[in-house]
Amino acid sequence: MLSTLLATLPLRAAEPRLQAVVDAAYAAFREDEGGEVAGYIPALAKVDPAHFAVVIVTVDGEVHVAGDSGRSFAIMSAAKPFTLALLLQQLGPGIVLEKIGVEPTGLPFNALSNIENPPLAPLNPMVNAGAITAVSLLQAASAAERWSGLLDWYSAFAGERLELLEPVYQSVASGGYRNHAVADLLQLHGMLGASPAETLDVYNRQSSVGVTARQLAVMGATLANGGLNPLTGQQVMRRDYVDEVLALMLLSGFYDESGWWAYTAGIPAKSGVGGGVVAVVPGRMAIAGYSPRLSPAGNSVRGMRAVQYIASELELSLFLPVHRARNSRHGEN
Repeated sequence: MLSTLLATLPLRAAEPRLQAVVDAAYAAFREDEGGEVAGYIPALAKVDPAHFAVVIVTVDGEVHVAGDSGRSFAIMSAAKPFTLALLLQQLGPGIVLEKIGVEPTGLPFNALSNIENPPLAPLNPMVNAGAITAVSLLQAASAAERWSGLLDWYSAFAGERLELLEPVYQSVASGGYRNHAVADLLQLHGMLGASPAETLDVYNRQSSVGVTARQLAVMGATLANGGLNPLTGQQVMRRDYVDEVLALMLLSGFYDESGWWAYTAGIPAKSGVGGGVVAVVPGRMAIAGYSPRLSPAGNSVRGMRAVQYIASELELSLFLPVHRARNSRHGEN
């Protein structure tokens, strides 16, 4: 298991370069105006596109911030890895292979054809069909319990209480016709564990949770730390399920840009159309970026570029030769 290997790797006691590289990433992309806000969701279309934040949180609890790190935004699809984590915690990794799948789709994140065509599986929990299925499979006695349990779970990862952004929820719930079609198709093929209406309501709520870039980075750092929140000391999830989450983040976390991301940055990450990006460096840190302007694939342009810059500057790619990764850990650049 990856988590077992990570426990044997040496870690530095402190990272004196981290604030400097966060500041440099913020400065490098502060004036970048590439991309467009998510205009198809009315509440997100109103967000100021100038918002921008970069944050690093280490497994030792160090926090380094630049920009609008305390500004709340909708987590959207950046919630998907944490919903997957709860499903794994409840039912183990077999449920994902049996009911959802783990393969990249090669299709848009809201595609329908992957449900209709053999082998009749949503294919992975990082796209809408798989994420909707994951929500439906969460163990709960009622819709209210399903939602409250999920919100409590996210809050434990963040280390503080998170709340629903009601205007975003109303905006998402009033439209989302394609997701309604996805849920109906999933139900038609017997893939859902709860009714389409209940499942979609909770799915829309999870997308509308408000987070700051700092909170999102703490959530990622909890994954980087083997499920242990580095700020609260709470063991949020089982350590031996973290690697499944990170594998799927790396394979499919950036939709149609996932291959490009793995090729250029080399670390697990997930984006959301609210503008958030969270990247995880196992055993070391998480990096979060926030900027509402999105690429055509639905990923934050400045958020991706800032995280990519930091990954390059600190040589964080998981695919670097082992000796380079170890030397970097000991500060030998």
